[in-house]
This record gives sequence, C-alpha cells and structure tokens, in this order.
Amino acid sequence: MLNFDELPYKLAVFMRPFEDFFKRQASGGFVLMAATALALFLANSPLSDAYHHFWEFELTVGFDSFGLTQSLHHWINDGLMAVFFFVVGLEIKREFLAGELASVRKAALPIAGAIGGMLVPALLFHLVAPEGPEAKGWGIPMATDIAFALGILALLGPRITRSMAIFLTALAIVDDLGAVLVIALFYTGELSTAALGAAAVCLLLLVIGNRLGVQHPNYFALVGLALWIALLKSGVHASIAGVLIGATIPVRPRHFHEEFLAKAEDLLQRYRQLRRTDGPFHNEEKLGTLLALEHICHDAMSPLQRMEHEMHHWVIFGVMPIFALANAGLTLTPGDLQASLSHPVTVGVTLGLLLGKPLGIVFFSWLAVRLGVADLPAGANWTAMFGVGMLGGIGFTMSLFISNLAYLDPALVAYAKVGIFAASIFAGVAGFALLHHAGRRRPSAEP
Repeated sequence: MLNFDELPYKLAVFMRPFEDFFKRQASGGFVLMAATALALFLANSPLSDAYHHFWEFELTVGFDSFGLTQSLHHWINDGLMAVFFFVVGLEIKREFLAGELASVRKAALPIAGAIGGMLVPALLFHLVAPEGPEAKGWGIPMATDIAFALGILALLGPRITRSMAIFLTALAIVDDLGAVLVIALFYTGELSTAALGAAAVCLLLLVIGNRLGVQHPNYFALVGLALWIALLKSGVHASIAGVLIGATIPVRPRHFHEEFLAKAEDLLQRYRQLRRTDGPFHNEEKLGTLLALEHICHDAMSPLQRMEHEMHHWVIFGVMPIFALANAGLTLTPGDLQASLSHPVTVGVTLGLLLGKPLGIVFFSWLAVRLGVADLPAGANWTAMFGVGMLGGIGFTMSLFISNLAYLDPALVAYAKVGIFAASIFAGVAGFALLHHAGRRRPSAEP
C-alpha cells in the first residue's frame, strides 16, 4: 500500500541521480569559466610567449623505438579529450537505455530540438562562408556546452523548473551525439586501411567482452587503449575511440536485486556473530567479511553507471578545465579584434550560435509539439523554451574542439575563437534574462 507521507522522500531519492548530475555539471561550468578566464589572462599578459610555448613542449609516452611523441597540446586534444568523449558515450548509452531518451515520446522533443539546433547554425554559417578554406568551419556552431549551460541554470535557482533542466540536459546529450557523428564523418584526415582494420578488431574484442559479461574495467581499458592508438594512426580522430569504448561498457550488474540481498544478508549475519572489537582495527575474519560485503556492493552496480559516476568528477573538474586552459588562450590586440569582427568565420560562428541555435531549437521543438509527437516540459512556456534555446548557443568546449579540427591556419582558428567567445557570452546573458523573466511570470515554481 502506498504511504503518501513517504512519497516526497521517495521522489527525492528517485531524482537524486539527476540532481547529483546537475550539481556536478553546474559547478563544473564555474570551474570551466575560471580556467577560460585564466587562459585569456595568460595569453594577453607578459607571460604570453611562455604560455603558448608551454603547450608545444613535446612529450614521449613509451620507448624511443616504440612510443608516441606529441606536443602537450596534442596530448590534451587527442588523449584527454578521448576520456571526455568516453564519458559522453556512457551518458548517451544510459540516456537511450533508461533516461530521458528511453521512450519515443520522451525523446521526441530533445531530439527534434537538437536536430534543429544543429542544422540551422550550420546553414547560417554556410550562407556567410560558402566557399574557400573558411567553409570547413560549418560544424563549429553546431555544438552546445552542457557544463556552461547548466551553470547558468544553477544561477537561476528555483526560477527554472526541473523539467526544463532535464530537457536541456537531454538536448545537449543528443547534440553531443550529433557532434561526434560530424567529427567522425567530416573531420577526418587521410585514412589508413591497416590502422582501420586494427581498430575494427579492437572494437570487436570490446563487443565480445560486453556479450560475455566481462565486468573488470582493466579489460576495457587495455583494449580501449589499443583502439585509441589504432584510430590515432588511422586518420579518424582518436577522440571517437572514447565514444566507441563507452558504447561497449556492460549495463548488467553481476548481482541483481534478490541475489544481492541474499548475499549481503548472509555476510551481515556472519558479521553480527563475530566477536566485537573495541579498537580501530578488525581481526582478519571481520576484515575479510567487510571486504566481501564491499565486493558484493560493487558487483550490484551496473559497470556503466559505476564508471560514469567515478569518471564524471575527473572529466568535469580535470579534463575540461585543462582543455580550456590549453585552447582558450586567444591573444587579443585591437587590430586583430577589429579585423575578426568582419571576417566570415567570426560572423558565421557568431550568427550560428547566437541566432541559429535558439531559432533551430525552438522551431523544431514547436514543430514536434504541433505535430503531436511531443509535449512541452511541465511548467514550460515558449518564452522559457527560447531562453533554453539561447543557452544552447553556449558552444564552448565542443566548438573549440571542432575549430581545431576544421582549420590548420592559426588565424582562422583565432577568428573562430572570437566568434565562440562573443556568441557564448551574449547567449549566456540573453538566456539567463529570458529564463529569469519567464520564471517571474510562472505562478509557482517546482520545489
């Protein structure tokens, strides 16, 4: 029988995983802002030359005859970002299996919004820069930075409904999937057949491990490392390895509910029967029982969920700030800034993120609701939807990443960065203002 007095507590427990995810992403957004500000400060200070030269320091991993030598900048963009994409792959898989994208009805709105938020910015960029080397940057304004966007939502507090935060999170995850596909299909170099063959074998081994129920992370780490090296040599960007590894992580725990309860009760009963120890140290039998209980709890969790939980902090508070510190350092001089304001790359990126993102997200969402395939989030109106669409124009991490893939010319990368920074700042301020206004007009806020 349902106890209504316990219902708020049960709902809170049910929503806790999302609340934890939201808090980590939001606080990570503030750390990302700090790393970006530090990079800009260093790039425009007397330490500018030292800052830029530091990231070009070459580091060799392995041996002289068998190793990889890359600059720190490349190790971050090719290596650390593969870890970022690994967590993205875990999030995408979880959302499609048991999250906001698990059912057609729930997934329709964020998928429609994400598709519009990718197509319209790319189209606007193409209209501004239709040809020449500049035209390769059409993928830059397609991405949304979930950490920055959720950081803005955190500043709004109770003025933003939980349903809108969930919608933005799901939209950004679909957006990440689209960005991964764009990188894999359109931003690759010359392909090596032999390396691609080796990558296919590694991927097959990961799939076999998944099907056989391999639970130990070392298996996926070692085979995944081989997959990353093969893709690094193949011409496909090595970060795609992260998504592929994440997609092969098992979702079934070793012990399900009833089996876990039986084993845990047996160990707890054994622990109760053991002699009590007053000091801080247990005897070998008690210690063994506690370690066995810890092992049982570990095996009761899905490997995918456990890895996502363990890796999220490292990515949010480590990988992404380091990436921003290495890539956001744009040296701004009055002459360069003035020239960039009229350059097609800067204009195309700015229009794509600041105008194309909200228009695409809102129009395609409106179309999905109008056609009856989706519903607006609870407590939302179209003003709030446009505000969320504006936050979708904060395209920082993934946009910077794609700009490094799209352009070999440092000047074009710099123009893209100016557009990314300008659009992200204006989109964040406008999105905050719209959602703040929409929150004041709502009769009551969700608790």
